[in-house]
Amino acid sequence: MDQKHILVVDDDVNMLKLLRMFLQDTYKVSVVDSGKLALDFVTKHTPDLILLDYMMPLFDGPHVMEILRKREETRHVPILFLTSVSERDKILKCLALNPQGYLIKPISQEELKARVAEVLSKT
Repeated sequence: MDQKHILVVDDDVNMLKLLRMFLQDTYKVSVVDSGKLALDFVTKHTPDLILLDYMMPLFDGPHVMEILRKREETRHVPILFLTSVSERDKILKCLALNPQGYLIKPISQEELKARVAEVLSKT
């Protein structure tokens, strides 16, 4: 069976490195450091799951998710928010978009892998 492909979107390069390290032994992992690059990436490759940061310059996570959900080729791709944003109104804004989850940083490798596996098992 082919490895599942995860796209990690975060403007923090250190977070991208950490998340790649957490996941690369189990999944094919691609990383981009902006919402714009994420939108460009998915025109060429369709990941099995997107880990999406909330706070990013230009295109924040919710904006990226809205665009992805409007595109036929990415409408079905599961999205997990992974962010340090914990304000209730911002969380509710994200949840209104119906992501497959909302995870708060910092997160342990075990918890992240468990949540990713859980979401991918439903696809």
